[in-house]
Amino acid sequence: MMRVGAVRTVLPEHYYSQEEITDAMARWTDADERLLRRFHAATQVSGRPLVWPLEEYPKLNDFTTANDAFIDNALDLGERAMRAALESAGVQAREVDQLVVCYSTGVATPTPDVGLAKRAGLRADVKRVPVFGLGCSAGAAGLARLHDYLLGRPDQVAMLVCIELCSLTLQRDDTSTANLVASGLFGDGVTAVVALGEQAAERGSAIRRGPRVTASGSRLYPGTERLMGWEIGEHGFRTVLAADLADHVEAVLADDVAAFLGDHGLSRKDVSSWVCHPGGPKVLDKISEVLDFGHGELDVTWQSLRQLGNLSSVSVLDVLERTIADHRPAEGEPGVLMALGPGFSADLVLLRW
Repeated sequence: MMRVGAVRTVLPEHYYSQEEITDAMARWTDADERLLRRFHAATQVSGRPLVWPLEEYPKLNDFTTANDAFIDNALDLGERAMRAALESAGVQAREVDQLVVCYSTGVATPTPDVGLAKRAGLRADVKRVPVFGLGCSAGAAGLARLHDYLLGRPDQVAMLVCIELCSLTLQRDDTSTANLVASGLFGDGVTAVVALGEQAAERGSAIRRGPRVTASGSRLYPGTERLMGWEIGEHGFRTVLAADLADHVEAVLADDVAAFLGDHGLSRKDVSSWVCHPGGPKVLDKISEVLDFGHGELDVTWQSLRQLGNLSSVSVLDVLERTIADHRPAEGEPGVLMALGPGFSADLVLLRW
């Protein structure tokens, strides 16, 4: 098994209310202002962190400008998140054996893990795994991949860094419903996770505050590639977000969650904590409906969504950090960490507190 030693989310210094962002979008685009304001209000987001000052976003006129901004800010925020997580876990940078870096809002070669490993002081022989394009599910999938690695190397330490600077994908000339919704939903942030194999956790060098990861599962759904993702071209990253996404969640999620838990001798009623990605109000309402929630299971998820918006892969890890800090379940109780992403896909992680 794997122990989560620490989770630390770092946000950009610029934070704006939803009203400020909506007003700016109304000035910058030719979108129907009535629809823009309705879609932004429907997200139930109160404010979002942005990597640039709001007045700078009209400069995003081409993919090169946006991508250069992604690379620079990804390294700065990523280094801060890594150092904070290492300090919180009581782990030295030289102890890290594997580094997984997930991102979906920019591209680079060398990949961001190279600069992050050097900046954070990791060893030259650290095993690097850059992962592009998993979108919102990457926080869960990345945690699962750390577990896979540490299961066979229980004396080692691994890190996950998720970097999402969604605001840099702004498309001012796209007045589609998908883009209007996305412009009101997504924010910017970075999260770093320190994870320890079973033997490394027992050495006592880390603060054992996080849960253990005991299993993971993933599902791909055929014929759903156009539900969510990017159209990537000279314009940069253009949002693909289908209106019937929540319907697909309703059709598949309950059975897949039940099957995943059943494989480990559990049912939904046995799970005391749900660390869910805050995809948006419609998706969260549908998750609550199909999983028969009614006792505040998604309160922390809603809190993250309202305060920060959807931070793509970062969000589910932000929910995990909040759960560890303020809503930690009793020792030994099972939990599920879950995220949905492009593919269309679902990633599930079984926790033991």
